[in-house]
Amino acid sequence: MAISFEENKAFDVIAFGRACIDLNAVEYNRPMEETMTFQKYVGGSPANVAIGCSKLGLKAGFIGKIPDDQHGRFIEQYMSSKGIDTSQMVKDTEGRKTGLAFTEILSPEECSILMYRENAADLYITTSEVQEEYIKQAKIFLISGTALAQSPSREAALKAVHLAKKNNIKVAFELDYRPYTWQSREETAVYYSLVAEKADIVIGTREEYDMMENLSSEGDNQTTIDYLFQHEPELVVIKHGVDGSYAYTKDGKSYQGKAYKTKVLKTFGAGDSYASAFLYAILSGKDVESALKYGSASASIVVSKHSSSEAMPEVSEIEALIQENNTYV
Repeated sequence: MAISFEENKAFDVIAFGRACIDLNAVEYNRPMEETMTFQKYVGGSPANVAIGCSKLGLKAGFIGKIPDDQHGRFIEQYMSSKGIDTSQMVKDTEGRKTGLAFTEILSPEECSILMYRENAADLYITTSEVQEEYIKQAKIFLISGTALAQSPSREAALKAVHLAKKNNIKVAFELDYRPYTWQSREETAVYYSLVAEKADIVIGTREEYDMMENLSSEGDNQTTIDYLFQHEPELVVIKHGVDGSYAYTKDGKSYQGKAYKTKVLKTFGAGDSYASAFLYAILSGKDVESALKYGSASASIVVSKHSSSEAMPEVSEIEALIQENNTYV
C-alpha cells in the first residue's frame, strides 16, 4: 500500500514543536557529576527530524517558538544553515528560555538525560502564531508528542493538526514521550489518543504506545493497530529497540524490519533519525519494507556518533549501510 501525497507543494515536511539545546558529555564512561566538558548541538525531536529530512534532500520547514537570546539565535542559525525554512519560528519576547538537555554517557547501555524544561519557550507558542497558509504548503505535517504536554502549545498543536487535515495534508505523529513534561499518565493518554486517531502515520516505540493506551504492562501490537485502524491512520510503525520495528497498513499488511549492527556510543537520537529516514523513503515512493530499512539504518548511524542533529546521515550513507548489511542483526 502506497500513501499518496499532494504534489506541487513548497515543502516535503513541516515539523511543529520543540527546538532546544543538547549539551552532550564529551567525556564518556563517567557519571555526569564528574563530567567537565559538554558539546553544544541543536536538539528536540521535531527539530532533529526536520534536520534529518533536510540532510536527506527533502525540503523542510519548521513551526515553533524560540527565545530572543543567544541560544534562540544559535538554533535558528543552525537550522537555517541546514536548509530548513525558519520563517515560522516565532521569537518569545517574555523572557522565556530554551530547553536544555545535558546528556550523560556512562556506557552504550547506560545513557541518561538531565532536562531543564521549566518555562521553556517552545511550550508557549499560541494558536494565533500558527498560520494556515504555511501548513497548506506541506506534503507531510509532523507533530511530536511533547508539543501536546502543556498549554498554550497544546492548543496550537491541535489547531495545526486540524488545519493540516482540513487541507488534505498528511499528518505524521511521532509519539516522542518525555515523562518530565507531563502531569500524569492519564493526561498523556488522552492527548496522545486524540492526535493518533487523527494522524495518517503514527510512529513510536512499544513503550510509547503503552503510554498512549494507558497500560501498566506491555501491550501487544495487534490490539494497538485494531484500535488505531478504526480511525484515520493508514500506517502505524511500532519500534521494539534491538528487536527491530514493525509497520502495519490499513489494508491488513504487516512488515518487519530488523536493527542493523553498529558500535553503539549512546542511545539517544535513534528515534528522530529513524523517523526522518522513514518519512524520506515514503515520500520518495519507496515501499514500506524499504522505509523500515532506511529508518533502521539511519538510527544505527546516529547511535554510533556523538550528537543527534549533527550526526543525521545523508542518503548515500544510509544506502551504503543497507548495501553492506544485507544480513541483519
